[in-house]
Amino acid sequence: MKRILFILSIVCASSVYGQQSAFQVNVYGKGEPVILIPGYGCSGEVWKQTVESLKNKYQLHVLTLAGFAGVPPIDTPVLSTVKDQLLEYVKTNHLHKPVLIGHSLGAFVCLWAASEDPSLFSKVLCVDGVPFLAGMSHPGITAGQLKNDPSFNAAAMAAKFLQMTDKAFEAQQFKNTLALVSDTSHARLITTWSMESDRKTLGYSYAEMYTTDLRNALSSIDIPVLVIGSNYGTVALSKTMLNQQFSALRDKAIIIANTRHFIMYDNPVWFNSQVKNFLVNGLYN
Repeated sequence: MKRILFILSIVCASSVYGQQSAFQVNVYGKGEPVILIPGYGCSGEVWKQTVESLKNKYQLHVLTLAGFAGVPPIDTPVLSTVKDQLLEYVKTNHLHKPVLIGHSLGAFVCLWAASEDPSLFSKVLCVDGVPFLAGMSHPGITAGQLKNDPSFNAAAMAAKFLQMTDKAFEAQQFKNTLALVSDTSHARLITTWSMESDRKTLGYSYAEMYTTDLRNALSSIDIPVLVIGSNYGTVALSKTMLNQQFSALRDKAIIIANTRHFIMYDNPVWFNSQVKNFLVNGLYN
């Protein structure tokens, strides 16, 4: 893939204030700016097929978060720092109302940034990511309860990862990933990114996302949000669960893909057509 512009190691808050870089960025193409954020432990390369389909018409800023897939880690908290530096990145690089696209944990970051300053962005596309992950399996639980639960202690989660041998950790990651993507080769690629990730970051970032509830904060987002969810069992169940998660949004649409979690891998042609349609038409055809 030809790099049309350049590789950035965040040129916003880190250069101005001496902070650690919360992400690295590859920029492709020219046109309306679009920011793509991968999910948990993943490289920005997860968007490769989407980049190929969009780069002739859009300027694509593809992030890989600190501590994931070989990018140097930062101090904790991880995700709130990513969110803050993402807002600064848009301002410092004078990006005019970019579209935010995020997968899983990346979608969570997109929602967090958009809820804090929706005026910076034009649209948000959430790919199988939600504002409160714990609420998907425990509808009545609160973020406060989770933060007091030792099972979700970030340091303990990180320690558990760090204590595992490479062989055991790789086996666990591969087994988990096989449930999230249909193709074995993609499962191995995603596992490789996990192996290249900083295990402390994996533990802390998951705990931070799991114990943070953005559902009420979504009410401040006044720009269009498209949610593309995977199939959680049935289309009806999937839509019900996602409508509950995103109930505070005023301008949204929810589409269910007949795929597993990595929708961009399981059905790339359909997925990229949905992305293009949203970029051109918003929520309305």
